Amino acid sequence: MGMGLAFTPTWVQGQGLPAPTRITDMAAACWFGYYDKFQVDPTGRYALGCRVGFEGRSPSPSDELEIGIIDLEDKNTWRKLGNSKAWGWQQSCMLQWIPGSATEVIWNDREGENHVSRIANIVTGGQRVLPMPVYALAPNGKFAIGTAFNRIQNLRPGYGYVGLPDPYQSTKAPREIGLTKIDLQSGHHELLISIAEMAQLPHLGEDVSNNWHWFNHLLVSPDSKRLLFLHRWRPELLEPQVMARTGFVTRMITLDSDGKNLFVADPSGYSSHFVWKDPKHIFAWTKPIGRDAGFWLLEDQSDNMHPVGEETMTSNGHNTYVPNTNDEWVLNDTYPNKDRDITLYLYHIPTKRQVILGKFHSPEPFFGEWRCDLHPRCDQAGQRVFFDSTHEGTRQMYYLDIRHLVGT
Repeated sequence: MGMGLAFTPTWVQGQGLPAPTRITDMAAACWFGYYDKFQVDPTGRYALGCRVGFEGRSPSPSDELEIGIIDLEDKNTWRKLGNSKAWGWQQSCMLQWIPGSATEVIWNDREGENHVSRIANIVTGGQRVLPMPVYALAPNGKFAIGTAFNRIQNLRPGYGYVGLPDPYQSTKAPREIGLTKIDLQSGHHELLISIAEMAQLPHLGEDVSNNWHWFNHLLVSPDSKRLLFLHRWRPELLEPQVMARTGFVTRMITLDSDGKNLFVADPSGYSSHFVWKDPKHIFAWTKPIGRDAGFWLLEDQSDNMHPVGEETMTSNGHNTYVPNTNDEWVLNDTYPNKDRDITLYLYHIPTKRQVILGKFHSPEPFFGEWRCDLHPRCDQAGQRVFFDSTHEGTRQMYYLDIRHLVGT
C-alpha cells in the first residue's frame, strides 16, 4: 500500500460535535500506538507521534520509525526527536511521556543485538539509553516493567519487534526471561518472575507446561504497588502468518512490584483490553467463568466483580477512564463492523448514557497486522480525545474536544 491513495473521506460526525482536527500532514503514515499511555504532555501543548513512509506490510529489520513531537499551539508543527528500529503497527515502539514529567519521553529501539529504551529531553535534546526495552511505566515515574519483545514476535507476530530472533525459540517456557523491572534512572533491572515459573502454575487444575508460553500487555497500578500482565500460551508453533490468525489461551496475573503475592485475577481465558481503575480494581473486557462476555470491574486479590455498561458497551474495545471525571466517564471504541465502520464513544457510568463521538471508516487494505484501531486516549487533563484513524485513506492522528461533554 503506497502513500497518497485517492480516497473519499468517510466518517459520520457525532451529534453536536465539530469535525475532528487532524494533527498530521498526510505525507507519511502517522500514529501514536497504544491506548493506555500518555501521548500528550501535562500542559496539553505537545503530542507525541511516530511516522514511516509506507503502509500495508510488516516492518523489516531495516525499517526505521521516526519519533516526533507535535506542537498543538503552533500549527501542529512536527519536530523530530529520534528514530526507532524496534516497533510494530499496533503498539509502535511504546512511545510515551514519563509520568510526572513535562520534559522527558521514552521509546524502545534496537542497538546491535539488544533491544533498549531511549529517554529524550524535549528541551535540551539530550538522550540517555537504558539497557532494556520497556512496556509500561509506573505512575510514580520511577520504574518500568518490560518483557522479551522478540519472544512476543516469535509467538504472536505483529506485537513484538522484528530484527532480533528469540534466543529461546526452541524452549517452550524459558527461565531466563519473563517480567522485568527497570529503574528509569539507573537502568538497573531484575527479573521478577520467569516464563518458566508461570508455566508451572496449573490453569484451572490442568498442567499447561507443555505449551509455548509468553507474556503480553503489561500495566502498573495507579499507586505503583501492583503489576498486571497477561500470561499466554499456544500448543504448537506454526508459520508466522498462521499464528497471527490463530488463537491462544490467556490468563490475567497480578503481583506486587517486588514480584511477591501473585494472584490469578482472571482465569477465564478471555481477558482482553484492560486498565486499572484504582489500586484495587481492574476494568477489563472478559467473559468471567459462568458469566456473560462484557466489560467487568474486577477486584484484585478477590473474586468480587461486577459488569460495567452491559446495556451499551456490548463489544470489545480499547477502554480507559476520562481523567478528572471521578471515573464516571469511560472512553471507548469498537472494532470495524460489517461495513468497516469504527465507533468512537463516551459512556457515562452513573446514567448509563452513551455519547457517540463519531464513526470512522476503515478501508479494506487496513487489516490484520497493519490494521489501524482508533486506540483512543485522552490528554492528561481529560479535555481532548486523541486517536489514530484511516478514514481519510492513510493512517493519521486526530483529536476531538470533549470538555463540553464531560465538564473537565
